[in-house]
This record gives sequence, C-alpha cells and structure tokens, in this order.
Amino acid sequence: MIIDLFLDSVVFLAAALIMVPLSVRLGFGSVLGYLVAGVLIGPSVLGLVVAVDPVFHISEMGIMLMMFVIGIEMDVGKLWDMRQSIFGYGGIQVTLCGVLLAGIFIAFGVDWRVGVAAGLALSLSSTAMVISILEQSGQIDSPVGRTSFGILLFQDIAAIPMIALLPLLAPTPVVETTSAAGWALALKALGMLAAVVVGGRFLLRMVLPAIRRTGARDMFTVFALFWVIGIALLMHSVQLSMSLGAFIAGVLLAGSEGRHEIESDMAPFKGVLLGLFFMAVGMSIDFGVLLHKPVMVAVLVVALVGAKWGALWFLARRFGLPRGQRAYFAILLSQGGEFAFVVMAAAQDARLLNDEQLSVVTAVVALSMAATPLLLLAHKKLAAAPRTDERDLPVEQV
Repeated sequence: MIIDLFLDSVVFLAAALIMVPLSVRLGFGSVLGYLVAGVLIGPSVLGLVVAVDPVFHISEMGIMLMMFVIGIEMDVGKLWDMRQSIFGYGGIQVTLCGVLLAGIFIAFGVDWRVGVAAGLALSLSSTAMVISILEQSGQIDSPVGRTSFGILLFQDIAAIPMIALLPLLAPTPVVETTSAAGWALALKALGMLAAVVVGGRFLLRMVLPAIRRTGARDMFTVFALFWVIGIALLMHSVQLSMSLGAFIAGVLLAGSEGRHEIESDMAPFKGVLLGLFFMAVGMSIDFGVLLHKPVMVAVLVVALVGAKWGALWFLARRFGLPRGQRAYFAILLSQGGEFAFVVMAAAQDARLLNDEQLSVVTAVVALSMAATPLLLLAHKKLAAAPRTDERDLPVEQV
C-alpha cells in the first residue's frame, strides 16, 4: 500500500515536471499543463493512475489552503466593502447564467427539470482556476480580481439553496420530510456559520497568545492546519463548501499574531495541492463519452462557455469594469466549476440524472476548464495585436 502511494506520487510529480514547464514555455500557463498531465496519466489514456476520487479528496486541501490564505489577507471591514460584489454582482451572475443555461438545455429538448438542475450547477465557476490565474497574473487586487472573487464567494454560498431545491425538481413525488429536511439543513448551515464566527473569535483570543509564549514557530503551522481543517469540516457537516469554511477560518485569523508566519508556511502546500487538483480534473475526463457522443459534448462545451461569456460580458459594464477588461473578465469566469460536481451528484441522488448524463456533464465541465487558459491566451494575443487603422498609418518623418 505504501509502495503504491509512493509510486503514484512519483507519477504525479514526473508528469507535472514535464508538462507544466512545457505549457508555460508555450504560453498556455501552468493550469493547462496540470490538466494535460492529468489526462495523460489518467485511466482514459496511459492508465498510470486509475483511482480518481481519492486524488480529488486529497487535492481539495489545496483549494482550502488557497481560500485560507486569501482570508488571512482579508478582514471584516474589507468584506463589508465587498458586499456589493458578493451579494449584488454574485447574485445577478448566478441568476442570469442559471436562467440562460437552463433555457439552452430546454431548447435542445432536455426535460425542464434536468435543464434547471444543470443550469444552476453550471452557473458556478471554478474558484481554484480563477484565483490561480489571478494570482499568477498579479491581478487579485485589480477591479477584475475583486469583482471575480466576490462572485466566486457568493457562488460557494449559493450552492446550498441549490442543493436544497433539487429534491423539489425530482420527477417523482418527493416525500414531504425530504423537502423539509433540505430547508432545515439550510437553517443549520446558517446556525453553524454564526457559531463558528462568534466562537472562533473567542477561541483565538485564548489560544494564539499561548502558542506565542511557547516560542515554537512550528506550533503556528500546526495550529493553522488544525484550524482550517477543523472549520472546513464543520462547514462540510452542514453541506456548506469546505473552501468557504477555509476562507472564514482565514478571515478570523486576519490581523492576529503569527499571521505572516502562517501565510508563508502555507504557500508551498497550497501550490502543490492545487496542481494536484487540476491533474485530478484532467484524470476525470471520460474519453469513452467523448468517443460515443463527441458532437453532443462539443456542442454543450461551446454552449456553456459561449452563454456564460455573453452573460458575463453583458454584466461587466453594469459592474463598472473598465472597457479593456470586460472580455477578459467574461473569459475568466466562463468555465464550469468544481462545485458543479457536488451539485450534479446531488441531482443524481434526487433522480434527476442518470450515470451517463452525469458522465457527460463531468466531461463538459472539465473541458470548459481546459478551454479557459486557451481562450485567455487568444485574448491576450488579440489585445496585443495592433489595430488595422494603426498599422495603416504612415510612419511620422523626423
């Protein structure tokens, strides 16, 4: 067992060392390199690693640490300043994209229940991908970065009422207690959120000074891991996103003692585990589905990316983003996200989807994520190209 774990680790590391620098050298960025590496070593190609679910579970820690580090750099004041981006822009984006995508699925003849479930799930974007790209390009504090982060944070929150709504869309009558349980879970989630915020602040006032008095810096790292994993698990117990829990854990630590030490210690783990997540996404692509239904998958990917791009480009002006950044913003959030997998799995439990439909949606989400770096590169080259009227101007004589 241990040997198998080491062998899988060597495979992951070797694939990343080969594909990521190559992808960066070609201008595609590191995210696409990780995705391609996952495709190559996954069960559909070379089959060097066949167990995808355990990789997803381990790599989710990377998303959690990313949100934790972002949370450390935040505070309640900054979050209050972002309230328009989170609840205003985020709510508008999820609603518009969800309605638009549901309408497209229904127009293609999909049952309206399935269309609504798929539209809601695919309105969510990839927090891991968007934040990684923004950090690598140094735009996390730009207008695009702040607006994107606010929307992503709202999407993590919105996934809970989505899951609660799914039993109501079931094609067969749902037992009343099942529907009531969904809304009871939403109330429990709000209660847990309040308890973590209030209790967490009280606990930190007692624990952090005690750790500081020990003089052992390693204890800050140990406590940080305990803190982020513990709160993430509490959020998960009420069906909230673990990444949202990690973000809250970071916000509670913002401005506290040892914040800078914790942030620097978490950075290496975050980068490696995020790369593992993107490799797991690449591994999850079922090429059997692509071979049997290539046209359907291609049409759905184009419909997903195109519809979200159009909706986001339309909203970018309403959000006050500069003209030159609107297309970039639209591409950045145009993919399906990792939490779509959770929502679609809940849709399968509600008997809205079968295994084949779930495989198609999984492939569409993964391919839409792979398309994002390619579209961003194309946008960058188009933006850098001189305009026709500029090329035709005569050179000024000195």
